[in-house]
Amino acid sequence: MQMHFSDTIFACASGVGKAALSVLRISGPESGRILTALCGQASHPQPRRASLRRLLGPDGFVLDEALVLWFPGPGSFTGEDCFELHIHGGRAVQEGVFDALANLGGRPAEPGEFSRRAVSHGRFGLLEAEAMADLIDAETTQQRDQALRQMGGALSALYQEWSQRLLHLLAQQEALIDFPDEDLPQEVDEAMLAEIAAVAQSYRTHLAESIRGERLRTGLTIAIAGRPNAGKSTLINALCQRDVAIVSPIAGTTRDVLEARIELGGVPVTLLDTAGLRDSDDPVEAEGVRRARARTSAADLVMALQPAEDDEGPELPDGNFDVILVRTKIDLSIAPPHAALGVSAVTGQGLDGLIAALDDKVRQLAGSVGTPVFTRARHRVALQQAESHLDAALRAPLPELRGEELRLALQAIGRITGAVGVEDVLDSIFSQFCIGK
Repeated sequence: MQMHFSDTIFACASGVGKAALSVLRISGPESGRILTALCGQASHPQPRRASLRRLLGPDGFVLDEALVLWFPGPGSFTGEDCFELHIHGGRAVQEGVFDALANLGGRPAEPGEFSRRAVSHGRFGLLEAEAMADLIDAETTQQRDQALRQMGGALSALYQEWSQRLLHLLAQQEALIDFPDEDLPQEVDEAMLAEIAAVAQSYRTHLAESIRGERLRTGLTIAIAGRPNAGKSTLINALCQRDVAIVSPIAGTTRDVLEARIELGGVPVTLLDTAGLRDSDDPVEAEGVRRARARTSAADLVMALQPAEDDEGPELPDGNFDVILVRTKIDLSIAPPHAALGVSAVTGQGLDGLIAALDDKVRQLAGSVGTPVFTRARHRVALQQAESHLDAALRAPLPELRGEELRLALQAIGRITGAVGVEDVLDSIFSQFCIGK
């Protein structure tokens, strides 16, 4: 995506469709001229103060009466001259104002172009821009709080601290390379290696903690698995409080993987109702079982269902998931359940206890940890690369090789914060933003 910051761009910053009001955002070097022309040569409103103005089309006819806010650069969101129009939200009004802006020299913005301009002009960092996108997409309070912490700069401050430590190490290493004949005590080299090891350990700890941050941002997947007629479809309907799946006493009713979205422990969760796990000669059911095993293997958590009267639980596929054993149909059992989590999805008995257990487990897997954590796969990959380079620096047989590994580790951290401006990385990030952001 080729960005032209010499262009003046516009976009709708509010929801699409009919509404009482619609907010349009305009940014770029021609913003002042366009605003003057759009308001019929009327004086600019005072900066950051809403003023009522008539908006005129190219033919001089009134398009709307709107609130206008003028934000002269560099004290604006993008760092450029900007203004906002709070117009009425009818389709004819929106299209008329868009046409007028285009005729006056503006162009429609690309996804994320406003935020990208703000990052390029130093209004905030790349991590804060990503946090804004996360905040817009937040479905739960925990997602909102995590995005707000990142917007506040906690994560940027942590990476900046690490960058400074690496710069200091690199400077020391360069000095040792430049003055090889100096009779330096052995403790100098040992202290440098100890600091490299300490930074690498900090990365490993951060990687382990940040798994929860990624999960919180994207949500968890919980598979409901079990043999045919173990009560999977009845349970997902009870948890979702609606009819997600067809319930039938006939074994093998569920042939495909059904999904439902709920919130548990402040985390968005996708529940999967899967086909009963058994061998089958029916090719359709066999395909359903294959899909069930594949989705279960990739899940974060599996509820393994076993009817209270059965002695044998389901045979789960291999996977890196946690398991909660749930005894179902306890209303049909004379004996008490063999596990603490016994439920009857029909009567509701034990459902509150199961939901509480799921809330606790979800918080363990994806709850907020308080300390700054990264939230995206690109952060994890770059940090893993930085850790790998530091490990290589500790093993480097020559000072020059150690210095190169330190330099590569510093570059990896820079890719997270945007200090190393790789255009294709920026294109990938901002292409996922809203048009009006």
